[in-house]
Amino acid sequence: MADIIKATIGFALQNFFLTSVIIGLVFALLAIARANGPLNQSVVIEKLLSWHVFWAIGVGYFYNFVMHAFFGQMVADFIGWADSPFQFEVATASLGFSAVGFLAAFRSFDLRLAAIVGPGLFALGAAVGHLYQMVTTHNFAAGNAGIVFYMDIINPLLGFLLLWLQHRSGRPAA
Repeated sequence: MADIIKATIGFALQNFFLTSVIIGLVFALLAIARANGPLNQSVVIEKLLSWHVFWAIGVGYFYNFVMHAFFGQMVADFIGWADSPFQFEVATASLGFSAVGFLAAFRSFDLRLAAIVGPGLFALGAAVGHLYQMVTTHNFAAGNAGIVFYMDIINPLLGFLLLWLQHRSGRPAA
């Protein structure tokens, strides 16, 4: 049993962007279940988007900051790269994305848009970089070609989808 718990925790921490999306979904579902008043599409989208921004952007990028700032060598090994001063630059960018995510989670549509666009473009750019490394150097390390790669695509697309749905519902956040 201890091995299963250890493996699960290791998987969750190594794939924290997936973990943060799942936790955000759980929080959103709990918020939807506890919502006062009539439950409609606008309320559901509002809860999904606010908790996605809080967890996937705020918490997810804060975790990314901590890992790149304080455990750079371990992260570099996980990605299949050499440690470099760029680790700190990724860390500080992640800290900025995290701060905007926390500020935007329960605020206006425009602030949420900003919180998703910046990290979204960063993540999609990282996916291109990972793909380039897979093709040119055959780097298929778990942190380059595994779930990390897929989440660099899925997370921004999910954020953009939720923004679009909220805009379309005609009732963006106040």
